[in-house]
Amino acid sequence: MDQQVKQAFYDRLAARTISRRDFMRYCGMLTATMGLSASFVPKVAEVFAAPKQRPPIVWLHFAECTGCSEAVLRSQYPWIDELLMEILSMEYHETIMAAAGHQAEDNLQAAVKKYEGQFLCVVEGAVATAHDGAYGKIAGRTFLDIANDVCRKAGAVICIGTCSSYGGIQAASPNPGGYKGVADALGIKTLNIPGCPPNPVNFVGTVVNYLLLGRLPDLDDKGRPLFAYGRTIHEQCPRRSHYENDEYVESFGSPEAKMGYCLYKMGCKGPETYNNCPIAKYNSGTSWPVEAGHPCIGCSEPGFWDEMGPFFEPL
Repeated sequence: MDQQVKQAFYDRLAARTISRRDFMRYCGMLTATMGLSASFVPKVAEVFAAPKQRPPIVWLHFAECTGCSEAVLRSQYPWIDELLMEILSMEYHETIMAAAGHQAEDNLQAAVKKYEGQFLCVVEGAVATAHDGAYGKIAGRTFLDIANDVCRKAGAVICIGTCSSYGGIQAASPNPGGYKGVADALGIKTLNIPGCPPNPVNFVGTVVNYLLLGRLPDLDDKGRPLFAYGRTIHEQCPRRSHYENDEYVESFGSPEAKMGYCLYKMGCKGPETYNNCPIAKYNSGTSWPVEAGHPCIGCSEPGFWDEMGPFFEPL
């Protein structure tokens, strides 16, 4: 990497009161999360400091709450401004783009035409399929029509959040709109980063994998990156020893809760949920639900609104 480029990057980090050591620690964590050896840490750092390419991104919003975008906005090393301005080329994103109305839709069509077969299509939100998709529209076009048009022209489709991955709360019974995840709605292959919302580290790790190795990461049978969703919450949970010793929390606020006992009897869905929450955590690695005393609700699993409830009853 050019020394001047490297120094300019570290100067930007310093301006945010982030040391080189903290940044390299983050790169080490991300490298380990991606399942790569320690020898890749300097290469991961280079992706952020001097990206060799800026893949075009078309980010579609369907039936969702924008919580997944909000999660990505809180990424760090790279921060969202660097992610958008220096690492990715965000061609269309309804929430953050300056354009509106007809101009925004013109931008979408121009980007799809210019980068057909090359752009990464990131989808946030479920797709309505009942009554020809009449339950959801943007600019007079149904979600289903837009998805059929744009997703099929992408180099790859990344579904961020449980809604676009598997339908989410929109697909919960009785689901009159016929909402589905993108893969199910269109009959195509997608890379799914489920969660409500997912950890931004899993999205950044997927992008870094693409930039570093020239391909998307290996997936499990539900389309999720193995580096993030290869093991259950239960396998990685710091409270697992209490589970093995039959030490459970049976009421919130109890002495057992204060001692950090296992939350299985409080409805924790960790044994059936695949995600890296105990390792990656949220809010810059500060905490995650179980550490805060709340049972896992299984939000990264297909159909979790119907199949994982009631949330406070054990499996």
